[in-house]
Amino acid sequence: MDSLAAAPGTGPATSPLPVLRARTAMASFDRLPSDRTVVMGILNCTPDSFSDGGEYTSLDTAISHGLRMFYGGADIIDVGGESTRPGAEDVDEAEEQRRIMPVIEALTKAGALVSVDTRHASTAALALDAGAGLINDVSGTHVHPDMIALIAERQVPYVLMHSRGDSRSMDTLTQYRDVVEDMVRELAEVRERFYAAGVAPEKLILDPGIGFSKNAEQNWELLANLDRVAELGNRVLVGTSRKRFLGSLLTTAGKAAAPKERDDATSATTALAAAQGIWGVRVHDVGASVDAAKVAARMLVGRRNREARLTEQGQAEQERAASTAQTQPEPVRAAL
Repeated sequence: MDSLAAAPGTGPATSPLPVLRARTAMASFDRLPSDRTVVMGILNCTPDSFSDGGEYTSLDTAISHGLRMFYGGADIIDVGGESTRPGAEDVDEAEEQRRIMPVIEALTKAGALVSVDTRHASTAALALDAGAGLINDVSGTHVHPDMIALIAERQVPYVLMHSRGDSRSMDTLTQYRDVVEDMVRELAEVRERFYAAGVAPEKLILDPGIGFSKNAEQNWELLANLDRVAELGNRVLVGTSRKRFLGSLLTTAGKAAAPKERDDATSATTALAAAQGIWGVRVHDVGASVDAAKVAARMLVGRRNREARLTEQGQAEQERAASTAQTQPEPVRAAL
């Protein structure tokens, strides 16, 4: 990747903040890779996120980490200022904006395509004005009408994720008759609200909401049936990164793996999702998931090549059979 900005502490000028150079091309949603699954890097500018809370709360550390992911191959940097882990407290919009706006401005200046992870229409609007190209909203069935109106007005890409309740209540809302079919139905119902407001279908990206109002077994069922979400006809984004159900799977001596010990398992889920043709994944460890997405994409090419070859062979055999039949002499009939 061509560098569009210098790493922190390098270049002709050094300062506590990364040295940024003007981008040479406008990052845009339309320029995202179409030959593999897109990788969205997570940048939590929060003190209380479950995996890396407090690590990127200063402007310096947040921008530096965003640039590392960008240079490491992330197609999108998803910047959030409010934790959505179970039990997290709400953050008022002014504080959320204080945490993320300078980061968004810096990363877009460096050439990154930035997504803003927010439930608030006012924050989303400011982020778009600052250069963000995508809105990622975890509100689910509780999406605010103002957010729907904003997306309809701006016609920008928007991630509609399935969830029930909020951070404090979602763990109590895991009762489903069939988690796959119920999720698909509820997601489609919310989607219709966006369509009714005039949002173009190609602007909506659907996320099944792994870990949001779902228990571990339900998460595995969703991962095994992502095709049902894809059947709705929109792009699909999947976020499994470092989540509890992976920690439970990797339990050793009765102790679940810590969040940062779940990256290998996360990259495995990336490969599995990408092998199903899923549009995008949202992850902490960008490099491993970019590699996994490339491997899955190449496997899919191999599958398509074989299918095309078998189809060509079948057509050739049919043509030969038809040609042979045309050149066969008419059978001689005995005189009566």
